[in-house]
Amino acid sequence: MSNSIKSLMAIGLVAFVAACAQQAEEEFVVVEPEPISQEPTQTGKYK
Repeated sequence: MSNSIKSLMAIGLVAFVAACAQQAEEEFVVVEPEPISQEPTQTGKYK
C-alpha cells in the first residue's frame, strides 16, 4: 500500500474514534433528597 493510502486510513480511524468518544459523555444530574418525615406531635391523650 502506498503511504498516502495508509495516512488516509489512519486519519479516518482517528476521526472515527473521536466521533464515538463524544457520544459517551454523561450528564451530571443532581437529585434533591426527600424531606425527612416528622414525628407525630403529642396530643395529650395519654397524660
